[in-house]
Amino acid sequence: MATLGNRRSTAEIIQRYGFDVRKKYGQNFLIDNGVLDRIVEAAELTEADCVLEIGPGIGTLTQRLAEEAGEVVAVEIDRELIPILQETLADYGNVTVLNEDILKTDICGIAQQHGGRPLKVVANLPYYITTPIIMALLESRAPIKSITVMVQREVADRMRVGPGSKEYGALSLAVQYYAKPEIVAQAPASCFLPRPKVDSTVIRLTRYEQPPVKTRDEDWLFAVIRASFNQRRKTLANGLANAGGLGLRRQQVEEVLADMGLPAAVRGETLTLERFAELSDRLYELRA
Repeated sequence: MATLGNRRSTAEIIQRYGFDVRKKYGQNFLIDNGVLDRIVEAAELTEADCVLEIGPGIGTLTQRLAEEAGEVVAVEIDRELIPILQETLADYGNVTVLNEDILKTDICGIAQQHGGRPLKVVANLPYYITTPIIMALLESRAPIKSITVMVQREVADRMRVGPGSKEYGALSLAVQYYAKPEIVAQAPASCFLPRPKVDSTVIRLTRYEQPPVKTRDEDWLFAVIRASFNQRRKTLANGLANAGGLGLRRQQVEEVLADMGLPAAVRGETLTLERFAELSDRLYELRA
Protein backbone atom coordinates (compact mmCIF):
# COMPACT_ATOMS: atom_id res chain seq x y z
CA MET A 1 0.00 0.00 0.00
CA ALA A 2 1.22 3.51 -0.84
CA THR A 3 2.96 5.07 2.15
CA LEU A 4 3.95 8.47 0.76
CA GLY A 5 1.90 11.49 -0.27
CA ASN A 6 1.96 13.66 2.84
CA ARG A 7 4.36 16.18 4.33
CA ARG A 8 5.43 14.04 7.29
CA SER A 9 6.44 10.89 5.40
CA THR A 10 8.10 12.88 2.63
CA ALA A 11 10.15 14.99 5.04
CA GLU A 12 11.10 11.92 7.07
CA ILE A 13 12.57 9.98 4.18
CA ILE A 14 14.38 13.02 2.78
CA GLN A 15 15.96 13.68 6.15
CA ARG A 16 16.84 10.04 6.75
CA TYR A 17 18.80 9.86 3.52
CA GLY A 18 20.28 13.33 3.97
CA PHE A 19 18.97 14.22 0.53
CA ASP A 20 19.50 17.80 -0.63
CA VAL A 21 16.82 18.98 -3.04
CA ARG A 22 18.45 20.12 -6.27
CA LYS A 23 17.11 23.23 -7.93
CA LYS A 24 18.80 22.29 -11.21
CA TYR A 25 16.42 19.31 -11.49
CA GLY A 26 13.35 21.30 -10.43
CA GLN A 27 12.62 18.92 -7.55
CA ASN A 28 9.34 19.65 -5.77
CA PHE A 29 7.74 16.58 -4.17
CA LEU A 30 3.94 16.25 -4.16
CA ILE A 31 2.47 15.97 -0.65
CA ASP A 32 -1.27 16.11 -1.35
CA ASN A 33 -3.12 12.79 -1.51
CA GLY A 34 -6.16 14.42 -3.09
CA VAL A 35 -4.16 15.66 -6.06
CA LEU A 36 -2.47 12.26 -6.36
CA ASP A 37 -5.91 10.66 -6.53
CA ARG A 38 -6.95 13.01 -9.33
CA ILE A 39 -3.82 12.27 -11.34
CA VAL A 40 -4.26 8.51 -11.12
CA GLU A 41 -7.99 8.76 -11.83
CA ALA A 42 -7.38 10.92 -14.92
CA ALA A 43 -4.79 8.49 -16.28
CA GLU A 44 -7.51 5.78 -16.40
CA LEU A 45 -5.11 2.95 -15.63
CA THR A 46 -5.81 -0.78 -15.89
CA GLU A 47 -3.74 -3.89 -15.25
CA ALA A 48 -3.15 -4.09 -18.99
CA ASP A 49 -1.36 -0.71 -19.08
CA CYS A 50 2.34 0.08 -19.13
CA VAL A 51 3.01 3.50 -17.60
CA LEU A 52 6.03 5.67 -18.35
CA GLU A 53 6.70 7.96 -15.40
CA ILE A 54 9.16 10.83 -15.76
CA GLY A 55 10.95 12.06 -12.66
CA PRO A 56 9.58 9.74 -9.94
CA GLY A 57 11.52 11.61 -7.24
CA ILE A 58 11.15 9.59 -4.03
CA GLY A 59 8.43 7.38 -5.52
CA THR A 60 5.28 9.09 -4.23
CA LEU A 61 3.28 8.92 -7.46
CA THR A 62 5.10 5.75 -8.53
CA GLN A 63 3.57 3.77 -5.68
CA ARG A 64 0.08 4.82 -6.76
CA LEU A 65 0.75 3.98 -10.40
CA ALA A 66 2.16 0.55 -9.53
CA GLU A 67 -1.02 -0.30 -7.62
CA GLU A 68 -3.22 0.46 -10.63
CA ALA A 69 -1.17 -0.41 -13.74
CA GLY A 70 0.34 -3.68 -14.92
CA GLU A 71 3.82 -2.24 -15.36
CA VAL A 72 5.57 1.04 -14.57
CA VAL A 73 8.83 2.29 -16.06
CA ALA A 74 10.13 5.24 -14.03
CA VAL A 75 12.89 7.38 -15.55
CA GLU A 76 14.87 9.37 -12.97
CA ILE A 77 17.86 11.53 -13.94
CA ASP A 78 19.17 12.12 -10.40
CA ARG A 79 21.29 9.14 -9.30
CA GLU A 80 21.13 10.37 -5.68
CA LEU A 81 17.44 9.41 -5.65
CA ILE A 82 17.99 5.82 -6.78
CA PRO A 83 18.71 4.44 -3.25
CA ILE A 84 15.54 6.10 -1.98
CA LEU A 85 13.50 4.62 -4.82
CA GLN A 86 14.96 1.18 -4.10
CA GLU A 87 13.48 1.45 -0.62
CA THR A 88 10.12 3.08 -1.37
CA LEU A 89 9.42 0.77 -4.32
CA ALA A 90 10.80 -2.44 -2.77
CA ASP A 91 7.30 -3.94 -2.44
CA TYR A 92 6.38 -3.28 -6.07
CA GLY A 93 7.69 -5.95 -8.41
CA ASN A 94 6.07 -4.34 -11.45
CA VAL A 95 8.26 -1.22 -11.37
CA THR A 96 11.46 -0.72 -13.36
CA VAL A 97 13.59 2.34 -12.49
CA LEU A 98 15.93 3.74 -15.15
CA ASN A 99 18.61 6.22 -14.09
CA GLU A 100 18.50 8.18 -17.35
CA ASP A 101 17.72 11.55 -18.93
CA ILE A 102 14.24 11.26 -20.46
CA LEU A 103 15.35 13.43 -23.39
CA LYS A 104 17.93 10.76 -24.24
CA THR A 105 15.77 7.74 -23.46
CA ASP A 106 14.59 5.39 -26.22
CA ILE A 107 10.85 5.62 -25.61
CA CYS A 108 10.03 3.44 -28.62
CA GLY A 109 12.40 0.84 -27.21
CA ILE A 110 10.59 0.89 -23.85
CA ALA A 111 7.29 0.25 -25.61
CA GLN A 112 8.79 -2.64 -27.58
CA GLN A 113 10.21 -4.20 -24.42
CA HIS A 114 6.75 -4.14 -22.88
CA GLY A 115 4.76 -5.82 -25.60
CA GLY A 116 4.58 -2.93 -28.05
CA ARG A 117 1.32 -1.69 -26.58
CA PRO A 118 0.68 2.06 -26.30
CA LEU A 119 2.23 3.71 -23.25
CA LYS A 120 0.46 6.00 -20.85
CA VAL A 121 2.74 8.77 -19.62
CA VAL A 122 2.13 10.09 -16.11
CA ALA A 123 4.45 12.55 -14.38
CA ASN A 124 5.05 15.50 -12.11
CA LEU A 125 7.28 17.37 -14.55
CA PRO A 126 10.07 19.74 -13.51
CA TYR A 127 9.11 23.29 -14.50
CA TYR A 128 12.41 24.19 -16.15
CA ILE A 129 12.19 21.50 -18.83
CA THR A 130 8.45 20.92 -19.26
CA THR A 131 8.13 22.12 -22.85
CA PRO A 132 11.13 20.14 -24.23
CA ILE A 133 9.80 16.98 -22.57
CA ILE A 134 6.25 17.46 -23.87
CA MET A 135 7.52 18.11 -27.39
CA ALA A 136 9.91 15.15 -27.26
CA LEU A 137 7.05 12.86 -26.25
CA LEU A 138 4.69 14.16 -28.94
CA GLU A 139 7.31 14.04 -31.69
CA SER A 140 8.89 10.73 -30.67
CA ARG A 141 6.68 8.61 -32.92
CA ALA A 142 6.44 6.28 -29.91
CA PRO A 143 3.08 4.59 -29.28
CA ILE A 144 1.73 6.92 -26.58
CA LYS A 145 -1.98 6.84 -25.80
CA SER A 146 -2.14 9.67 -23.29
CA ILE A 147 0.03 12.06 -21.28
CA THR A 148 -1.21 13.07 -17.82
CA VAL A 149 1.21 15.52 -16.25
CA MET A 150 1.60 18.12 -13.55
CA VAL A 151 2.97 21.36 -15.02
CA GLN A 152 3.21 25.03 -14.15
CA ARG A 153 -0.25 26.60 -14.45
CA GLU A 154 0.83 29.07 -17.14
CA VAL A 155 2.21 26.24 -19.28
CA ALA A 156 -1.06 24.32 -19.03
CA ASP A 157 -2.90 27.45 -20.16
CA ARG A 158 -0.61 27.77 -23.19
CA MET A 159 -1.30 24.18 -24.18
CA ARG A 160 -5.05 24.60 -24.44
CA VAL A 161 -5.76 28.22 -25.48
CA GLY A 162 -6.89 29.26 -28.94
CA PRO A 163 -6.06 32.17 -31.28
CA GLY A 164 -6.23 35.71 -29.99
CA SER A 165 -4.78 35.03 -26.56
CA LYS A 166 -1.35 36.24 -25.45
CA GLU A 167 -0.64 32.68 -24.23
CA TYR A 168 -1.32 31.24 -27.70
CA GLY A 169 1.81 30.16 -29.52
CA ALA A 170 3.91 27.35 -30.98
CA LEU A 171 3.35 25.10 -27.95
CA SER A 172 -0.43 25.54 -28.20
CA LEU A 173 -0.44 24.56 -31.85
CA ALA A 174 1.90 21.62 -31.42
CA VAL A 175 -0.06 20.14 -28.54
CA GLN A 176 -3.39 20.62 -30.30
CA TYR A 177 -2.02 19.06 -33.49
CA TYR A 178 -1.13 15.85 -31.70
CA ALA A 179 -3.59 15.64 -28.80
CA LYS A 180 -6.74 16.85 -27.08
CA PRO A 181 -5.80 18.84 -23.94
CA GLU A 182 -8.03 18.75 -20.85
CA ILE A 183 -7.47 20.33 -17.44
CA VAL A 184 -7.79 17.71 -14.69
CA ALA A 185 -6.96 19.49 -11.43
CA GLN A 186 -5.31 22.52 -9.86
CA ALA A 187 -2.46 22.20 -7.37
CA PRO A 188 -1.46 25.30 -5.40
CA ALA A 189 2.13 25.71 -4.28
CA SER A 190 1.21 24.40 -0.81
CA CYS A 191 0.82 20.91 -2.31
CA PHE A 192 4.60 20.54 -2.67
CA LEU A 193 7.72 20.14 -0.57
CA PRO A 194 9.72 22.29 -0.92
CA ARG A 195 7.10 24.87 -1.81
CA PRO A 196 7.60 26.38 -5.29
CA LYS A 197 6.90 30.01 -6.14
CA VAL A 198 4.12 29.17 -8.62
CA ASP A 199 0.94 27.10 -8.71
CA SER A 200 0.54 23.99 -10.84
CA THR A 201 -2.07 22.30 -13.00
CA VAL A 202 -2.65 18.68 -13.95
CA ILE A 203 -3.41 18.39 -17.66
CA ARG A 204 -4.25 15.31 -19.71
CA LEU A 205 -3.30 15.11 -23.38
CA THR A 206 -5.20 12.37 -25.20
CA ARG A 207 -3.31 11.46 -28.35
CA TYR A 208 -5.22 11.64 -31.65
CA GLU A 209 -5.07 8.59 -33.89
CA GLN A 210 -4.83 11.06 -36.77
CA PRO A 211 -4.05 14.80 -36.54
CA PRO A 212 -7.12 17.04 -36.85
CA VAL A 213 -5.63 18.75 -39.94
CA LYS A 214 -3.82 17.45 -42.98
CA THR A 215 -0.55 18.91 -44.21
CA ARG A 216 1.86 18.10 -47.01
CA ASP A 217 4.90 18.06 -44.75
CA GLU A 218 4.65 17.92 -40.95
CA ASP A 219 8.21 19.13 -40.34
CA TRP A 220 7.68 22.09 -42.65
CA LEU A 221 4.40 22.96 -40.91
CA PHE A 222 6.14 23.23 -37.55
CA ALA A 223 9.07 25.13 -39.02
CA VAL A 224 6.56 27.69 -40.28
CA ILE A 225 4.78 27.78 -36.91
CA ARG A 226 8.00 28.26 -34.93
CA ALA A 227 9.15 31.05 -37.24
CA SER A 228 5.77 32.74 -36.89
CA PHE A 229 6.21 33.08 -33.11
CA ASN A 230 9.96 33.60 -32.79
CA GLN A 231 9.42 37.37 -32.81
CA ARG A 232 5.86 37.92 -31.63
CA ARG A 233 5.89 41.67 -32.20
CA LYS A 234 6.66 41.27 -35.88
CA THR A 235 4.07 40.63 -38.54
CA LEU A 236 3.73 37.10 -39.86
CA ALA A 237 5.29 38.13 -43.17
CA ASN A 238 8.34 39.63 -41.47
CA GLY A 239 8.75 36.69 -39.11
CA LEU A 240 8.69 34.13 -41.90
CA ALA A 241 10.96 36.18 -44.17
CA ASN A 242 13.50 36.68 -41.37
CA ALA A 243 13.67 32.95 -40.63
CA GLY A 244 16.76 32.07 -42.62
CA GLY A 245 16.11 28.35 -42.62
CA LEU A 246 12.83 28.73 -44.52
CA GLY A 247 14.26 30.47 -47.57
CA LEU A 248 11.22 32.71 -48.06
CA ARG A 249 11.00 36.32 -49.20
CA ARG A 250 8.61 38.82 -47.65
CA GLN A 251 6.89 39.56 -50.95
CA GLN A 252 6.23 35.86 -51.49
CA VAL A 253 4.68 35.50 -48.06
CA GLU A 254 2.52 38.62 -48.49
CA GLU A 255 1.22 37.32 -51.82
CA VAL A 256 0.25 34.01 -50.24
CA LEU A 257 -1.44 35.79 -47.34
CA ALA A 258 -3.39 37.95 -49.79
CA ASP A 259 -4.54 34.84 -51.67
CA MET A 260 -5.79 33.48 -48.34
CA GLY A 261 -7.73 36.69 -47.69
CA LEU A 262 -5.40 37.79 -44.90
CA PRO A 263 -3.92 41.29 -44.48
CA ALA A 264 -0.18 41.81 -44.90
CA ALA A 265 0.08 42.94 -41.25
CA VAL A 266 -1.51 39.79 -39.81
CA ARG A 267 0.27 38.19 -36.85
CA GLY A 268 0.71 34.53 -36.04
CA GLU A 269 -1.40 34.58 -32.88
CA THR A 270 -4.55 35.20 -34.95
CA LEU A 271 -4.30 32.05 -37.08
CA THR A 272 -5.95 28.75 -36.19
CA LEU A 273 -4.21 25.41 -36.65
CA GLU A 274 -6.26 24.89 -39.81
CA ARG A 275 -5.09 28.20 -41.27
CA PHE A 276 -1.48 27.43 -40.40
CA ALA A 277 -1.79 24.10 -42.21
CA GLU A 278 -3.16 25.91 -45.26
CA LEU A 279 -0.43 28.54 -45.10
CA SER A 280 2.38 26.01 -44.79
CA ASP A 281 1.06 24.01 -47.73
CA ARG A 282 0.95 27.14 -49.90
CA LEU A 283 4.47 28.15 -48.84
CA TYR A 284 5.83 24.65 -49.39
CA GLU A 285 6.18 25.22 -53.13
CA LEU A 286 8.08 28.49 -52.61
CA ARG A 287 10.97 27.07 -50.63
CA ALA A 288 14.36 28.23 -51.93
